[in-house]
Amino acid sequence: MNLEDHLGDIVRKSAARNNVPAAKLASAAGISESELATLEKTGSCGKTVNVSALAEAAGLNAKKLQGIANGWLPAKTDLSVWREIRVITTKDDDMTVNCYLVWDEVTRDAALFDTGVDAKPILDIIASESLALRHIFITHSHYDHVQELPKIREAFPKAKVHSGSKNAPVDQRNKTAEIVHLGGLRVTHRETPGHAEDGVTYIIGNWQEDAPHVAVVGDTIFAGSIGRGNPSTDLAIQKVREQILTLPADTLICPGHGPLTTVAQEKEHNPFF
Repeated sequence: MNLEDHLGDIVRKSAARNNVPAAKLASAAGISESELATLEKTGSCGKTVNVSALAEAAGLNAKKLQGIANGWLPAKTDLSVWREIRVITTKDDDMTVNCYLVWDEVTRDAALFDTGVDAKPILDIIASESLALRHIFITHSHYDHVQELPKIREAFPKAKVHSGSKNAPVDQRNKTAEIVHLGGLRVTHRETPGHAEDGVTYIIGNWQEDAPHVAVVGDTIFAGSIGRGNPSTDLAIQKVREQILTLPADTLICPGHGPLTTVAQEKEHNPFF
């Protein structure tokens, strides 16, 4: 799977955050403004780009951005370490969206993290694995992450919904220091607004055989990038530093778009940090 954001996406997001004019970026990169526009749209412009100077102008880590330009991808994840987790990638036109199904091996109690834009593969796995869906955790309320919630709730009306939204019914709002038990698994949460006002990261721990923690992050962070700031990129970056990159290095990061990654890999390769 390719990165969610290519070189141009990353530069555009950081430049917007820092209010850097296109003329300054183009001059630093050694290309024209029209070529910069092509780079931001497609990830390349057909000319050699001074990536280090472009990174400095945009407010990014130059070494890490050069790694992105050179084709860095996170190491492929062996999900057999966890066994009871499935990545479900659904598609809406040219956009792909990840959601995650997790369950306890003994009780078969399951939890869904976001819904993507197609309920069928979720319902198919639940049926094929003979699972009982007990919880639905929402990382944020943007449409591509909650579109199929009505269908999932229709199929499993007793499943409890968990949300960071202040507009959610009181019984669906996450509670401070709440621990949700899923058989032997434990799910906690950390507020990570910035990309969305109701952004939440869910931490799944207590896996069998001491497998690393799993962090379902929504669009707060992607492999090699971050989500667009709605309302604040600065806040998003702050929350990633405080709430995600402080997790153990081997924590598996499960983003709403793009490939899986880890805390260690993002510290080493994400040019926003």
